[in-house]
Amino acid sequence: MAAVAATLDLPDLAAIRQAAARIGPHVHRTPVMTCAAIDAEVGAKLFFKCEHLQRVGAFKARGACNAVFSLDAESARRGVVTHSSGNHGAALAYAAQRRGIPAWVVMPDNASAVKQANVRRFGATVRLCAPTVEAREAACDAVARETGATLVHPFDDPRVIAGQGTAALELVEAIDDLDAVIAPCGGGGLLSGTAIAVTSWRLGIDVLGAEPANADDAARGFASGTLEPLAATTTIADGLRTTLSARTLGALRKHVRAFGTCSEEAIVRAMRMMFERMKQVVEPSSAVPLACLLEHTLDVTGRRVGIIVSGGNVDLDRLPWV
Repeated sequence: MAAVAATLDLPDLAAIRQAAARIGPHVHRTPVMTCAAIDAEVGAKLFFKCEHLQRVGAFKARGACNAVFSLDAESARRGVVTHSSGNHGAALAYAAQRRGIPAWVVMPDNASAVKQANVRRFGATVRLCAPTVEAREAACDAVARETGATLVHPFDDPRVIAGQGTAALELVEAIDDLDAVIAPCGGGGLLSGTAIAVTSWRLGIDVLGAEPANADDAARGFASGTLEPLAATTTIADGLRTTLSARTLGALRKHVRAFGTCSEEAIVRAMRMMFERMKQVVEPSSAVPLACLLEHTLDVTGRRVGIIVSGGNVDLDRLPWV
């Protein structure tokens, strides 16, 4: 296990504000929704920040746009590269298309045809590799050597973290007197940006992380202070099957109050509840914060709580309750 390097570069509130101004023309300012029926289930007042209604169907558009539009003209001309099995690849392809530069996305060869097609739809070149972290990184290095493209990591990048933090910034600007904000955690880019934005905005707002019990490396790392391995997982929340980096773990240890975890059954229940009661199409990863509240692994009773709804890219032919 690797120790956390807490001094790694992280954005501050000023950087998140700069990101918000930079990406404003390229992303949606997503709505905040409430649902009295769900409030009654959890005993709290919930405010859902609807990033499933974002460009490319996920919050990832924010970080990708901030990274791409931060590049100087010469670097941008050579393009960008990343590795992704889904939302980040589509987001980077979208951002590159908006700037008019080339993009390469390395994807595991077992990525679904739908996800590959989504990346190509935005004009990126897809390179397939073996479904391992080592193969992804090697393929990205090869593209960078061949083309001079700039790597935009899915979460281990201050520009990406700052971009992701703009969703929480919009939330606290829109809703007064929040007591807590919850975000799901995979690689930690969204939760890091959320935590920095919220705790810098006003003292006294708790930031809470949410994770599947079947992929709880972030919760374990948060407790131990070291990067914990992620074993082979079977969680339905496929967007959260990612390990932290030293950078994101350092941010979480500094700015996050607590973690909750939830069962697979609770994720399905929460996802279906959001479909039926809010009439919103959300992916399983988005339902993890609510699932933690339903199973009481995060206690927010009587509080005003923001929830970052991370994405809505779900295969409607394979809904988990069908």
